[in-house]
Amino acid sequence: MKELICSSPFFGITISIAAYSIGVWINKKTKSAVCNPLLISYLIIIPVLMIFSIPLEWYNRGGDIINMFLSPATAVLAITIYRQRELVRKHLPAVIAGSVAGSASSIAIVWLLCRLFALDSTMTASLLPKSITTPIAVSVSESIGGIQAVTVLAVILTGICGSVLGPLLIKVFRIRNEIAQGMAYGAASHAVGTSRAVEAGEIQGALSSVALVMSGIITVIMSLFF
Repeated sequence: MKELICSSPFFGITISIAAYSIGVWINKKTKSAVCNPLLISYLIIIPVLMIFSIPLEWYNRGGDIINMFLSPATAVLAITIYRQRELVRKHLPAVIAGSVAGSASSIAIVWLLCRLFALDSTMTASLLPKSITTPIAVSVSESIGGIQAVTVLAVILTGICGSVLGPLLIKVFRIRNEIAQGMAYGAASHAVGTSRAVEAGEIQGALSSVALVMSGIITVIMSLFF
C-alpha cells in the first residue's frame, strides 16, 4: 500500500504543493523574511521522506513534473521587464555594469573559497554557477564537469539566503535606490531573489528580472574560461 501511494507522481506533486502552501501561510502570518516559503517547504518535505523511509526516486516522479514548469516560470518574468522597458533602456549602462560586476564577483568568490578549502575541480565546477537560475546553472555545471545535484543545492541555498538576507542588507547599507535594490536581488540570488524583489515593488522586480537574465548570459560566457 505504501509503495502504491508514495510511488505515484501524485504523491510528489501533492506533498510539494501542500508544503509550499503551508510555507506561504506561515510567511503571511509572521511577515518575516526568515520564514521563506521555499525554505519551509524543504523543512517539511525532507523530514517526511526520512521519517517514513520514502525513497527520493518515488518523490521525484512527481517532483520532476513540477520542475518542468521552472523554465516557463522564469520566462514569464519577461512581462515585468516589458512593462519597465523604458526604465531599463534609460539605465542600460548601469544595468550592464551591475550584472557584470555581480556575476564576476560571485564566480571569483566561489573560485577563491574552493582554492582556500582545497576543493577539487569537480566541486568547483558544481559551485561556480550558484547565483544564476537553475535551468541555466545546471547546463553550465554539466558543460564544465560539475555535479548537477550539488549545483541545484547550491542554487537553492543561494536563492534562499538572498531572499532572507536581502531586505536586511538593504536596510543596513541604506540602499534606497529601487534600481540598485532590484539589480542586487537578481544578480545575487536569481529567481528566488527576484520573487522577493517583485514583492518590494514593480521597478525592483523588473530590474531584478533583467539582472537575472543578464547574469545568466554573462556566467555562461565566463564559464568558457574554466
